[in-house]
Amino acid sequence: MTAQPERTGAPPASEETPTKEPSRLSDRRERAAKRAAAPDAAREGFTIITGLSGAGRSEAARCLEDLGYFVVDNLPPALLPKMAELGSRPGGPGRVAIVLDVRGGVFFGELSRALQELAELSVPARILFLEASDGDLVNRYESTRRRHPLAPADRVVEGIRKERMMMEALRGDADLIIDTSGLTPHELRDRIRDAFSDAPPQESLQVSLVSFGYKYGAPRDADLVIDCRFLPNPHWVDELRPLPGTDERVRDYVQGQVMYREFVRRLRALLGFMVPGFVAEGKSYLTVGVGCTGGRHRSVMVANSLSKALNGDGMEISVMHRDVQK
Repeated sequence: MTAQPERTGAPPASEETPTKEPSRLSDRRERAAKRAAAPDAAREGFTIITGLSGAGRSEAARCLEDLGYFVVDNLPPALLPKMAELGSRPGGPGRVAIVLDVRGGVFFGELSRALQELAELSVPARILFLEASDGDLVNRYESTRRRHPLAPADRVVEGIRKERMMMEALRGDADLIIDTSGLTPHELRDRIRDAFSDAPPQESLQVSLVSFGYKYGAPRDADLVIDCRFLPNPHWVDELRPLPGTDERVRDYVQGQVMYREFVRRLRALLGFMVPGFVAEGKSYLTVGVGCTGGRHRSVMVANSLSKALNGDGMEISVMHRDVQK
């Protein structure tokens, strides 16, 4: 099992970047304490939707709007406290989502100060960060024939590079990171609904299990990655090869392996030990990647089995099988 390192360094200044970078926007533990202490009416606070251009911000905003959020696109960060004031009035929107991106220009550098003002007003804010691989972003721009906002007269890949640098510190402070590489709009909406629909209390932790195939790359948004390739592969059993990991015959084959029971027992104990620590650090979401070679058999079966076990332990679990149809 490996942990995805958290990025905390601020990018070097350049003529394309704002003069004031949103370095570390707030301490996670302090943020969690403020959420828990906030009055019920204010506990919803703000959800800030941000991330790379072309990674699915608009789709995420539409999904949150369908879930009852009041969505504002490209609001200057300096106006966030004013928006909080309006939202707190009788009849104001209970849940607000703000879309912020590099189109904000110099205003983007004011985000750190705006979030600090929200904290002083006891209005919690959580950050949803969307990203995707360079290849997926380039393909999306080519299919829509749009220009990248940071490369209006240059190659799209150069705009993506500049934007990743500008967003580095903000990504490191995100509460939830979703990698939309290979996701359809429908699959992205499912991920958003899992995270935001009838969400558990902010002081708890929502765990997302994502099965995947290493041949297609590990999910970029995974906080932890579990490698199942040490288990015997059903792919080499002729009658099991065409079946997915959700099939009863594949499940029986994997569960029948000598190492399987001890593996799941130890994994369940490890996550049960780690989750309280993540909660104490103020983390609201945990994405666990479960991988095998092709993402069709072992990882699917283990993710489903682990989900049932963790649900029995009282955790909020969602499961997505990224590569089962490939």
